[in-house]
Amino acid sequence: MFDNLSDRLNGTLKKIKGQGKLTETNIKDTLREVRMALLEADVALPVVTDFIAHLKEGALGEEVQTSLTPGQAMVKVVQRELIKVMGEANEELDLKTNPPAIILMAGLQGAGKTTTVAKLGRWLKQTKKKKVGVVSADIYRPAAIKQLETLANDSELVFFDSDISQKPVDIANNAIEAAKKQFLDVVIVDTAGRLHIDEEMMCEIKELHAAINPVETLFVVDSMTGQDAANTAKAFDEALPLTGVILTKADGDARGGAALSVRHITGKPIKFIGVGEKADALEPFHPDRMASRILGMGDMLTLIEEIEQKSDKKKAEKLALKIQKGKGFDLEDFREQLVQMQEMGGVSAMMDKLPGMNEVPQHLKDQVDDKALARQIGVIHSMTMQERKHPDLIKGSRKRRIAEGAGQELQDVNRILKQYKMMQKMMKRVKKGNMANMVRGMKSNLRGMRP
Repeated sequence: MFDNLSDRLNGTLKKIKGQGKLTETNIKDTLREVRMALLEADVALPVVTDFIAHLKEGALGEEVQTSLTPGQAMVKVVQRELIKVMGEANEELDLKTNPPAIILMAGLQGAGKTTTVAKLGRWLKQTKKKKVGVVSADIYRPAAIKQLETLANDSELVFFDSDISQKPVDIANNAIEAAKKQFLDVVIVDTAGRLHIDEEMMCEIKELHAAINPVETLFVVDSMTGQDAANTAKAFDEALPLTGVILTKADGDARGGAALSVRHITGKPIKFIGVGEKADALEPFHPDRMASRILGMGDMLTLIEEIEQKSDKKKAEKLALKIQKGKGFDLEDFREQLVQMQEMGGVSAMMDKLPGMNEVPQHLKDQVDDKALARQIGVIHSMTMQERKHPDLIKGSRKRRIAEGAGQELQDVNRILKQYKMMQKMMKRVKKGNMANMVRGMKSNLRGMRP
């Protein structure tokens, strides 16, 4: 989401980082460049104005001026201001109430609200070990009710049926009563969206809110709408007591303006961010980690958490034990690592969380294609188990057979074998063979991840 902003900020800060002394001129130039970068990212003007004012104050302050490396001290000031504008720290859902805790979801049509209801339910189930039920109070779109039912079944959530002939208040109350009988911990209520804010919509959702008294009222907004997302959130907040915001579609071609504007304009915290279409593509929003990503410092904490949650620990331990015993890393082990990476969203989902990725040339980043993972796994599937266990057997005729079996070219097989050898060398240098090792070596292996 922050690619362009990251490039602009890093380019600007790189110039000043090398300065042994900060002058009025280079501070002025830096502030102008940062201002332009924020405006191009569609950050709201009041936010940009405040940000630059605080940045100027920090640049002229004692912390920067007396530092032995004032350019680097300036980077810290920028990072601190980014964190401040996005909300200091992650604010968790407050579910401390007699169960079931009610979460009301609001937002405009097309923001990804129904999908987010299911994602949030799955996150609560897997991460917080909650028993979750979902219900749709969208009586205007029968397809929305069916969509939520399908998503709920996929994530093994309790789905409460509803009908367009019912009133939204009755739908929600019936679901809550049913949830009490099933001893559920949380009920998430999806509501109707509109293409724009209107009085009828606001009256309906205010009535629903008053009837069910939710502990959390979350506004779901498309991050691709930029600063308009913040203005829409403000309009909703004036009608409803919002407790937080969920930004969706952050993996798209968004400029980042929404993330940097919402908290400042609404005073409401961003609690989650949607980072893809998959059912588990929802992350708690950490301003400090996001600031690090924007400045090219990576986000290893989130990456480690994802590895912990999504990697197969038994397989990782088995591989670690195998390598510790000196049995080596074969193509079957490599295939399992590729599968785990695919399950975590592919290489592109990890790239912005790795420190120093801003230093990797853009043309190499552009060559990373997550569809290539599926092709690479397919090539290994085309090998016999003996070939996977003993890769040295794979010579001319075997390579051709494998390529034909996978529907790929001979050079694709050669590329896989080259990547495997790089991974094998890396595994020899580490004591534990698990998904984390693949992440550590990803920067050096990026060239080998071409499709």
